[in-house]
Amino acid sequence: MLSCSGNMLRAVHVLAIAAAVLTLAPLAASYPWQACNGSSNYTANSAFQRNLGVLAAALPGNASTSPDLLANATVGGAPDTVYALAFCPPIDNQNASGCRACVASAFADARSLCPNNRGAHIIYDGCVLTFSGRDFLGAATNPADMERKLRNTENVTVSDVGEFNGAIYEVLNATADYTAAAARRFGTGEISFDPTYPVIYSMAWCTPDMAPGRCRACLADTIAQMHAYFNPNAQGARLVGVRCAARYEIYPFYTGRGMVQVPVSRPPAVPGTPGKKSKTGKILAIVLPIVAALLASAMICFCCWRRRTKATKLSLSYSSRSEDIQNIESLIMDLPTLRIATDNFAENNKLGEGGFGEVYKGSFPGGQTIAVKRLSQSSGQGIGELKNELVLIAKLQHKNLVRLVGVCLEQEEKLLVYEYMPNKSLDTFLFDPEKRKQIDWAKRFMIIKGITGGLQYLHEDSQLKIIHRDLKASNVLLDANMNPKISDFGLARLFGDDQSQETTNRVVGTYGYMAPEYALRGQYSIKSDVYSFGVLLLEIITGRKNSDSYNSEQAVDLLSLVWEHWAMKTITEMVDPYLRSDSSSLDEILRCIHVGLVCVQEDPMDRPTLSMINIMLDGNTVSAKAPSRPAFFTEMLGNINIGSSMYSQPYPVTDSTAKHSTAMSLNDVTVTEPEPR
Repeated sequence: MLSCSGNMLRAVHVLAIAAAVLTLAPLAASYPWQACNGSSNYTANSAFQRNLGVLAAALPGNASTSPDLLANATVGGAPDTVYALAFCPPIDNQNASGCRACVASAFADARSLCPNNRGAHIIYDGCVLTFSGRDFLGAATNPADMERKLRNTENVTVSDVGEFNGAIYEVLNATADYTAAAARRFGTGEISFDPTYPVIYSMAWCTPDMAPGRCRACLADTIAQMHAYFNPNAQGARLVGVRCAARYEIYPFYTGRGMVQVPVSRPPAVPGTPGKKSKTGKILAIVLPIVAALLASAMICFCCWRRRTKATKLSLSYSSRSEDIQNIESLIMDLPTLRIATDNFAENNKLGEGGFGEVYKGSFPGGQTIAVKRLSQSSGQGIGELKNELVLIAKLQHKNLVRLVGVCLEQEEKLLVYEYMPNKSLDTFLFDPEKRKQIDWAKRFMIIKGITGGLQYLHEDSQLKIIHRDLKASNVLLDANMNPKISDFGLARLFGDDQSQETTNRVVGTYGYMAPEYALRGQYSIKSDVYSFGVLLLEIITGRKNSDSYNSEQAVDLLSLVWEHWAMKTITEMVDPYLRSDSSSLDEILRCIHVGLVCVQEDPMDRPTLSMINIMLDGNTVSAKAPSRPAFFTEMLGNINIGSSMYSQPYPVTDSTAKHSTAMSLNDVTVTEPEPR
């Protein structure tokens, strides 16, 4: 074991004991800990390896001579560029020599623990090293593939697990608050609330170059993941990423007293954890913000008047998880800043419009370009979807999901701020006779793989199991390099780990993309998202919009046409003419059509999962069972007469302008049915 400073020798005994029980579920971990990018390797004596060697020689010294013990560097040109970051948190007064030795050892460990991998995340108590062939240096949060979750396999024995978990949450958040405000972005804490419960020790850090708000947002996400991932009565746990980390134990794992002493006699249980007081915790999380207003009728009137005149906070009473609220509060932006950024929401900055409102392009003084989604003040719709989107996106971090930059809730304005996607949405290319010439098969397959990765993250890899419910071409945004990012989480729903299906009497989404069991019976699951993905996949290959048939005299929808040609072995006639000339890609295109047809099977059980779809797309295997006749909307809808409206919305938004008893929509317009208020 490498000691990264002289002071850390005092902790060696404790660490030796802890290392025996600390694991990364479900596999045992050893010290140091690593996260390897095994999906991409470099070859011996390659340019990437040489560039990595340059970093290994320079970065330990750069980090140790930096005042913050932080260094990052980029070496080489594409496609062999290596990006790296090294940071030594000031644990037990970390010194320069200890930092240098720790980072040097981490590079050596990367060679043995992640041999020939183009990405590695190496963790010691005294330092963190990350390198990758992908540019992660601008990330303000922990990329999902560059973090480790570690937990103590031993559990505490307490009378109320909910209260114990509440105490963990209390001290971690107090430590995170202190850390975000501290100059070195480092903090420790302690909480002792009952003689029968153990003292809980905590630690948090961010890289010192992070602004306080970004640091707190990163830690909020980290703490939320810890709460969702680990056992509620584990003796200790940590999550260590590139930009921030949080940890708690029931033994002192740092020297001295905690920088934050949390005086709590009986903390409320974290909502959703076992224990007799978990319900009380839920109630408190909802009513505490308004308890002052309940003390007197005069105060109630005053607060109501204040709400009508100036809305400075968004009510999140639908969510009992207080970390949801903190995640959002850390992203709050002020209205004057956004007015300046968008030139006071000038018409020439408008990117799109829908029932939710308008979307505007904007720029911050530092040069960052943003997209601002503005809730229409006259709309009775959208506030529920806005709340849902805020809570979900604030927690999700994936390269194929659109990133939420901030939120503004002032003077009746409700604004969501996203990273700007210069190429707008996939439908603006796919269904335009001229623009679709710009996306050859290589680009389309990259887009398909990116959507698959983002959807798999939502279904299987994130700490939250999420059903999108409105996946379509207009909800896939494209960055400057045509990389896809799934957007519009307003209709998404959370699933518990033990849930596989749910039924709703409020069906929302878009005709042509809805699975039959959802459109007809309100049953939705990950397999209903798979159906939508299958439709989108066939649209990408054919260049045709599935919903066109509902707005034209054409009697047969896209799925019917594809199936007929598939059955008649004339499927190449359905391929976009601009792709047919590339004979070298024909096998890959046909494989993707096969996958698309398997995804749109009528029985949800016959549809594959996203992880299986990923394997099938890579050509490693194709379902042995040939696809059967898919579900056809032309048959399901019968003679229903449906009206529709068309909007140009490169940044799609939830629509409430067109209403129908089925609460669904055609083409690019999403329709939701208002709920009683």
